[in-house]
Amino acid sequence: MTRAIGAISGTSMDGIDVVLADICTEPTQVRLTLLAAQTWEYPASLRSQLWQVAQGEPISLPDLAALDDRVAEIFAQAATEIQTGFAPAAIIGSHGQTVYHQPPKSENGDSRLGYSIQLGRGATIAQKTGIPTASNFRAADIHAGGHGAPLVPRVDAYLLADERQSRCIQNIGGIGNVTYLPPRGTLSVRRHPKTLEGEFPVSAAQQDWERQIVGWDTGPGNSLLDMAAAELSGGEQTFDRNGEWAAAGTPCQDLVDRWLQHPFFQQPPPKSTGRELFGRSFWQTGLADARDRGLSDADILATLTELTAASIAHSYETFLPQMPDLVLLCGGGSHNGYLQQRLYERLQPANPTGTPIEVRRTDELGVSADFKEAIAFAVLACWHQQGIPGNLPSVTGARDYVLLGDLHGFPKSMP
Repeated sequence: MTRAIGAISGTSMDGIDVVLADICTEPTQVRLTLLAAQTWEYPASLRSQLWQVAQGEPISLPDLAALDDRVAEIFAQAATEIQTGFAPAAIIGSHGQTVYHQPPKSENGDSRLGYSIQLGRGATIAQKTGIPTASNFRAADIHAGGHGAPLVPRVDAYLLADERQSRCIQNIGGIGNVTYLPPRGTLSVRRHPKTLEGEFPVSAAQQDWERQIVGWDTGPGNSLLDMAAAELSGGEQTFDRNGEWAAAGTPCQDLVDRWLQHPFFQQPPPKSTGRELFGRSFWQTGLADARDRGLSDADILATLTELTAASIAHSYETFLPQMPDLVLLCGGGSHNGYLQQRLYERLQPANPTGTPIEVRRTDELGVSADFKEAIAFAVLACWHQQGIPGNLPSVTGARDYVLLGDLHGFPKSMP
């Protein structure tokens, strides 16, 4: 059992989700006890600066270095405070703050590796906390030809899979991402295959099952909704609480259908995205489209909510091997009751069996919907410590399993 901290700030950039958990990792199972979980809000000035950088505003190298350290210091503060009243953690897994993500690309026979920047360097966190810190989790998968995203599906697999039921774990943060988990059956450890990083405890049975797991970024989650709520309210709201504003409007299906023609939605997995595609530029174009059609503010929120629901359902129908028995929501969007209702309605016609597809939250299965991503990076840090790969090549497109993260600092028992 390892006491670990997991920390992440997502695409919404509203703060740091941090957890403290006791984690036991086994070849075919992850067991954990969540001891503490909290969200630390970014100071308004820092959030504004991060937002500007993520939107492509120029920044000097000295200013970028200072911003990197400032983010790390706040992560370190959150990691320190979450341990209050508990024995100290043995390791920290810090995702940091993504400010740029470029998927890999192939053109005319030439392959270009992806590129992803997360601020909040692990060396600073380790130095401030005195706890070994794993960070920069996306780099190894990218170096192996993958997208470096999404990285949570292997954790999802060993936390939330079922022996008989197929499940989709749908995160709705700023950007949405899905993990499809086929029924897992019974797994056993038989051999240790050679991978890019050496010998890993991945059995033949595990590999056969894991190859059937797929996942990708589905498109906008809350990113466009939050921008719309902030701008349409004149800054008085930062999000549409429970989807109440959207529920008062009427979605424009013609506009949703138009937006769904975006090339990203047609692109087969593996695929990943961010604010580079579904950020301010998309929002401003979408707002102009909506105003041209005479939509009210509530109609605009309803239409953007419909885009999130429709893009998820379209993604499932187009790219999944079969529709799931159950969809489990997590992330901030899981609190949006109107979005959950629209997603449920969108999924039913796409299911050829006619059996209703349930839409629930991961909380109902004992995994916090608000903090699942932070939990995942605590697990990934433990896996790094134990030499267990964290990526799923079937999801990211990497050539093989790789050990994720760079480890900074040393155990306190070492000289």
